[in-house]
Amino acid sequence: MWCRRLPALLRAPRGGSLCAAAGARGHHGAPGALPCAWQLRRDHLELRYANTLMRLDFVWLRDHCRSASCYNSKTNQRSLDTASVDLAIKPKAVRVDETTLFLTWPDGHVTRYGLEWLVKNSYEGQKQQVMHPRILWNAEIYRQAQIPSVDCRSFLETDEGLKEFLQNFLLYGIAFVENVTPTKEDTEVLAERISLIRETIYGRMWYFTSDFSRGDTAYTKLALDRHTDTTYFQEPCGIQVFHCLKHEGTGGRTLLVDGFYAAEQVLQQAPDQFELLSKVPLKHEYVENVGGCHNHMIGVGPVLNVYPWNNELYLIRYNNYDRAVINTVPYDVVHRWYTAHRTLTTELRRPENELWVKLKPGKALFIDNWRVLHGREAFTGYRQLCGCYLTRDDVLNTARLLGLQA
Repeated sequence: MWCRRLPALLRAPRGGSLCAAAGARGHHGAPGALPCAWQLRRDHLELRYANTLMRLDFVWLRDHCRSASCYNSKTNQRSLDTASVDLAIKPKAVRVDETTLFLTWPDGHVTRYGLEWLVKNSYEGQKQQVMHPRILWNAEIYRQAQIPSVDCRSFLETDEGLKEFLQNFLLYGIAFVENVTPTKEDTEVLAERISLIRETIYGRMWYFTSDFSRGDTAYTKLALDRHTDTTYFQEPCGIQVFHCLKHEGTGGRTLLVDGFYAAEQVLQQAPDQFELLSKVPLKHEYVENVGGCHNHMIGVGPVLNVYPWNNELYLIRYNNYDRAVINTVPYDVVHRWYTAHRTLTTELRRPENELWVKLKPGKALFIDNWRVLHGREAFTGYRQLCGCYLTRDDVLNTARLLGLQA
């Protein structure tokens, strides 16, 4: 049964009684500790704190001990050999005060956990949190937000400019840098400010014209429907950089669509279809035999990729050009998948969700390729872009070092 300790100064009774801390008021009238209660089960500890009921496995509680002998606080690495923990371990004694859980193990070792730390790091606590805060948008929402571009010099030379850029990028999945010298070399310097450049089958930094030098529709003057890039990679490229160096002609506007916004509409309207799109694995394929380029890439994954503990979307893999033969889905599921795919496509193609941008020399665009779909309208004349892919981990690392949640 659950037990509660009423006065904060009372000691927990000895023996098998299960007790919990109750709050006491702090200085200057500030609220004290939140009510806390716990109960020992056969193989886990149940702990209620901050309106969160946590179920904490005994091995988990021993494995995550932050004592000096178990965890190196200088390197932030575990010292304890997890494989040495008895899988049938159970604490010999449990005590809770206003802020801390104390566990004494059979060998006498004492583990201490802050209650706030447990709320943040328990499975139940993580279910209530998002990994990546975002602002979902359609064209009107984005325009009304009036997100400013960041000046190139501020981006390159100040932490404030870089932080503003990264905050925009993390929240909206796109961000612009203005007044960039329109050369491939200067675009490269820009990209390297936030990440290592990811070298792919397209090279490191690439020029992009309509000469069909690669076996891809992108190397033509044709319109391109909304899509994410490199769906045929096992891990699609995280960030894409575009910089228009020259365009002598008409058309060629860039289309941007927030895939997470569209997916959220599907989740609200047809959650069963959202679930299907997040669980059915598909193959995407790129076959190229043009000139000296010979490639056959295959990537596998669902259209929507979510964290299973909180259903948070983190990657959309959507490219109708590169989707391979659907041979990973049984016949009694495939038609339902087509229905779900049609629902998502309808949302992605709603005119109100389309943000059209005319890229011009000096204005570089960074796109979260795991979230924002891009396309373009057909164009005339000579149009040259340069760009690259960035490693996602390095971009997020740069953001975290500047104090942003990423």
